[in-house]
Amino acid sequence: MTLSPGRVSSGEGCPVADPQVWHQQPAPQRPEQPDVLAQAEEFLDLFEKEHDMAGALQSRRRWIRAEIEATGTYVHTTAELVFGARVAWRNSARCIGRLYWKSLRVRDFRAVRGSAAVAERCVDHLRSATNNGRVRPTISVFAADAPDRPGPRIWNEQLIRYAGYRTEDGGVLGDPRYLDFTEAVQALGWQPPAQPGAFDVLPLVIDSPEEGTRWFELPRSVVHEVELRHPELPWFAELGLRWHTVPAISNMSLVIGGVSYSAAPFNGWYMGTEIGARNLADHDRYAMLPEVARRMGLDTSSEQTLWKDRALVELNRAVLHSFAKAEATITDHHTESERFLTHVSREEKAGRSCPADWSWIVPPLSGSLTPVFHRYYDTEELWPNFVLDDEAAKRGTQGGPVRAPMPAELPEAGLLSMFGLPLVVN
Repeated sequence: MTLSPGRVSSGEGCPVADPQVWHQQPAPQRPEQPDVLAQAEEFLDLFEKEHDMAGALQSRRRWIRAEIEATGTYVHTTAELVFGARVAWRNSARCIGRLYWKSLRVRDFRAVRGSAAVAERCVDHLRSATNNGRVRPTISVFAADAPDRPGPRIWNEQLIRYAGYRTEDGGVLGDPRYLDFTEAVQALGWQPPAQPGAFDVLPLVIDSPEEGTRWFELPRSVVHEVELRHPELPWFAELGLRWHTVPAISNMSLVIGGVSYSAAPFNGWYMGTEIGARNLADHDRYAMLPEVARRMGLDTSSEQTLWKDRALVELNRAVLHSFAKAEATITDHHTESERFLTHVSREEKAGRSCPADWSWIVPPLSGSLTPVFHRYYDTEELWPNFVLDDEAAKRGTQGGPVRAPMPAELPEAGLLSMFGLPLVVN
């Protein structure tokens, strides 16, 4: 069950990406503002309906209306936040792993605004979600955006990502997707290890009106990784491959009833193909297929030998085998496809639509062998939901620019930075 946003260029499983297939639907877009009241009313209608509370929230509606008239926004109750976060996962059309949406653990950190405090809670998020390898679906929700004061933002696409370095011979060491991001955090003062490697964990970069832009090293103790081995090919270990176990998406906004939480990192667990068929196999990522094929002794002189397909299967076998040996949660694409159709069936029985983007739901390996391939899906956009705006997407791979300061921030901006915000470098 992957909570990661979809079939992406970043290789992750639910809503952030660049799927290289047809029939792609547009990503969810943030609802038009400033009609917050209408969105709040729609959300409360849904809350009442699914809790069998028809007409029971009239006083709550009056309170919200008054709050919006006075401040331009409103504050969710704990119950509303938990319900909204879980339904946002349920409505994520690009996520195949929604069967367990009710199990999402919601951590309420709406009182947390500063960069350092957000980073501290993100570290704890990883520790708690990892759960000694038994990964738990988790979301941590930080301060919401308000009309006169934005909430904190996390630059990183995921809480754990690997650096990419340009080499003197024009090649890349590490993850090519994060070349620009790596250089951006180096410009902020981060230094890679004395001997850079292919799997150096990037720091978290967080900006907030209170503390500006700061970077934070992740403690090694919360970066749970699995070294990849193959069940039948001893030489596979010599490739030195590994991957982290918690795919925690961190640059998407959680939008509930007209309120946007711009920092709300969330995770499920990996589907094997996200690692084996995308992160490690894509030509613009780790591009391991030629080396695996060479080690297997395959004939790579012609596409018709299907050497890429054969190497891809063994790479994915290694991922599933290694996670299983390490007792780290993961699922295969056949099982997850069956689970997704179970989810669709449950939603239909509950009288709800189940939006799904075919181009993201179908796995990147053996798609036609999975049951999700052979059908159509509803395509409507439902709320609450997770949103990836253009600015957040750019920050996630390029490291900026930082959001422009709100008017209320300007009098306090005593330091200059290359992005126009107070800059604090660890």
